[in-house]
Amino acid sequence: MSLVLSGFIEMGKREFEKVPSPFEGVGHMVKPEWIDHNGHMNVAFYLTAFDEAIGEFFKFLGLTNEYRKNNNVATFCGDFHIRYVRELFEGTRLKITCQLIYCDEKRIQICQSMYNRDEGYLAAQSEVIYLHVDKSIRGVAPMKWQLFDRMKAVLEAHSSLPKPENQGRVIGKSKK
Repeated sequence: MSLVLSGFIEMGKREFEKVPSPFEGVGHMVKPEWIDHNGHMNVAFYLTAFDEAIGEFFKFLGLTNEYRKNNNVATFCGDFHIRYVRELFEGTRLKITCQLIYCDEKRIQICQSMYNRDEGYLAAQSEVIYLHVDKSIRGVAPMKWQLFDRMKAVLEAHSSLPKPENQGRVIGKSKK
């Protein structure tokens, strides 16, 4: 689903019912340069693909380059966890979903799932926390209320989704 953000703002609360749950990025694909010596997608490029999908999600939320420039703000990644589930290979079409888990005026927590679009299997999951930063002080600062209102609306829509199994996951030895 694609919504023009300005229309999303102008139409008011009833448009919040049209929030994609979860948000799904547009067509990503495993690129040849993402393949490693094992013949599958290298771990570093899972992060790249997840980050590209977050960029799309941020634009949907209103956290655009224009917002950043006009308000002299940025987002800094505070923590990023990836759980690798299954291999991906060159040319594989990806489906990456983003679920807003938590937000306040200064923090945004997102869980993502990466799927093989054609075969449907889960390939990886991520959990990430971004900080809203005032670049003039290089410190965490509140976002503008208009952006925060949109975030709260998306959070409300995403709150009805099941809790992602990777949320809060920690590394530990296998139970096998």
